[in-house]
Amino acid sequence: MSTPGPVGQGLQLAPFRGLRYVAERVGSLAAVTSPPYDVVVRPDGLRALETADPYNIVRLILPQADTPADRHRQAAETLRRWQADGILAPDPEPALYVYEQRDGHVLQRGIIGALRLSPREEGVVLPHEEVMPHVVEDRAALMRATDANLEPLLLAYRSDGSVTGAAAVLERAVQGRPLLSTPTEDGFSHHLWRVTDPADLAQIAADLRHRQALIADGHHRWATYLRLREERTEPGPWDFGLVLLVDTARYPLRVRAIHRLLHQLSPAEALAALGAPDAHRTPPGQPGSGSAAFRVRPVDGPLPQALATLAKAADEPGAGNAFLLAGHGGFLLLDRPDPALLARTIPADRPEAWRTLDATVLHSVLLEHIWNVPDTPSHIGYIHDAAAAVEQAERHGGTAVLMHPVREGVVHDLAREGIPMPHKSTSFGPKPASGLVLRSLALG
Repeated sequence: MSTPGPVGQGLQLAPFRGLRYVAERVGSLAAVTSPPYDVVVRPDGLRALETADPYNIVRLILPQADTPADRHRQAAETLRRWQADGILAPDPEPALYVYEQRDGHVLQRGIIGALRLSPREEGVVLPHEEVMPHVVEDRAALMRATDANLEPLLLAYRSDGSVTGAAAVLERAVQGRPLLSTPTEDGFSHHLWRVTDPADLAQIAADLRHRQALIADGHHRWATYLRLREERTEPGPWDFGLVLLVDTARYPLRVRAIHRLLHQLSPAEALAALGAPDAHRTPPGQPGSGSAAFRVRPVDGPLPQALATLAKAADEPGAGNAFLLAGHGGFLLLDRPDPALLARTIPADRPEAWRTLDATVLHSVLLEHIWNVPDTPSHIGYIHDAAAAVEQAERHGGTAVLMHPVREGVVHDLAREGIPMPHKSTSFGPKPASGLVLRSLALG
């Protein structure tokens, strides 16, 4: 996206005293990190992180207790205890942090800091997805209790690609010795450098004040930041929120899908509602059911092959929207939705790019109109990993709806128009690891 020209004062990224793990007090930095809270969805994954080290960050971002109030209180008490015991300690002076993630194919670098919060109308930070109120309320209660930003959002901005301004500071910083380095189980290595020189900070500030950014990951936390700021009557640390800013002209992000797990809808019920009860008995490669709502066809596995078929169908001229259903021991491809059905069920007061999104069709047509599935946590789970979605569907008798990623250009175009996509439409990455640097608002 082209970032010059926000209505407001551009991106204002402030240094802060990072709260970090004391390496000598934990088993390893790798053992205390975690994916972002909304990626840790499987109970076995949460247990694995909790047992990896008694000080793993999930005990703060996903505390476990009987009630929400108990969970938030527990996280606050844990955070205070870890600071008192020297498990976490603040850096000696405010800084911005250069953050690098690297694996065999991907190199991503960005800057972590406290970003001045701004409403959508200023055109500085552009959301592209709707949010779920219950998630915002939960994150708000957690932040109030802990008085901290526990993990950074991922924001994307775009420069002209030259090694000037913030990019020049970043490239100089990575020539020095990292403040910390650690691998994680996903194959990435993580490195952090501290930027404190006033001239470097001024150079970053001068560059960013002309930029705007897209929320790549963290819409609920951004909405939480704004809600908590509105609760304050005086200026202070709640006017800022912890973010990672990545210049996608130099370090492009990857866009992946977020899949749906329908806990209480079996594959047989899903097919019956579609008018395709015999689709799973049609040999792969055959035309499939003559459902009036969608064309329904079985496809061959295993999962990578089925996902490749989904990708091919999504790009096929005239196929329209395409989804992969799983959970019955096989895979079914839904595509070629009935145009008359789309016209009846999708709101007409939105741009064509929004009306034709897979997430729009899934929620407006399949979930609301055909399957009557409420968008509540007890009915729908949002899962980033396709294999995890299929495994849970098969284990518990539900249905996994696997999605194809939306094109990045569509995301940017809708964000510029101020048209939010349905929540959990995209997954930009790689996402920053949680636990490398926290922001305590008590430190200012």
